[in-house]
Amino acid sequence: MLAGKVVLLTGASRGIGRVIAQKLAEEQAIVVGVARSQHGLEALCQTIQDAGGKATGIAWDLSDIHLLSDLIAQVEAQVGAVDILINNAGLEIYRAFQDYSAAELQAVLNVNLLAAMELARLVLPGMIQRQSGHLVNIASNAAKKGHPFDSVYSASKAGLLMWGDAVRQELRHTDVAISTLCPGYVEQCGMLVDTGVPAPQLAGTSTPEAVAAAVIHAIQYNQAEIVINKDVVSAHITKLMFALCQFSPRLGDAIYRAIGIPQLNQRRIEHRRQSPRSPQPEFVKD
Repeated sequence: MLAGKVVLLTGASRGIGRVIAQKLAEEQAIVVGVARSQHGLEALCQTIQDAGGKATGIAWDLSDIHLLSDLIAQVEAQVGAVDILINNAGLEIYRAFQDYSAAELQAVLNVNLLAAMELARLVLPGMIQRQSGHLVNIASNAAKKGHPFDSVYSASKAGLLMWGDAVRQELRHTDVAISTLCPGYVEQCGMLVDTGVPAPQLAGTSTPEAVAAAVIHAIQYNQAEIVINKDVVSAHITKLMFALCQFSPRLGDAIYRAIGIPQLNQRRIEHRRQSPRSPQPEFVKD
């Protein structure tokens, strides 16, 4: 099903994006990786090509929404029309909300939400005309219940989830599908490692490989939404928790405090203050 398909994957050079790219290549897709890091993309493409796969990398800053049409033109000129778009790149900055700058607000929303929407807007007409295509949005559990001291990221991922849900309904009479994945804390790479602060034990963690497998599953079986945790049981418990949060937001608040999510993000802010030379935890899936 993926063999020979052109897949545009943002945030491909590191974290779960790198693992997703390798899994796509194993399925014989033609991977077009987009990220800010030219070096990271070159290393990824070399790894895929050494394993017999097909990949090309395009270094690009997704935060400038107005230039994304140029990115799509470059992709089409190099490898052809995009069959599958995977919006994976993400920017995350931990703050108390009142401490964000206007520039930080705009940056997070541009990369996490508006870039995904604009890329989809650009490739959807061709997909509809060809009667084939799939959009995959990598959202987050933070899209289902807001994470304190990470509110802008939560808002951007909730927007991604709801936008995908609405457009999926618009496209029901076409052959274009949309899937949204909501991973929890992902160990080994990306956000969890970048922050230097481990996830709360009760929250559970999954692996980059589990997220990559969910991407393939979503495409192959046209899954509308997938919540990812360390195993199937944990994922179902997470879904039940989100349902309870809908019935009683204050109960959801109490559950999050018991799990330790507000405390975790406060520790991340403090860790950043104490380690000023450590990398800012941003573009965490890039």
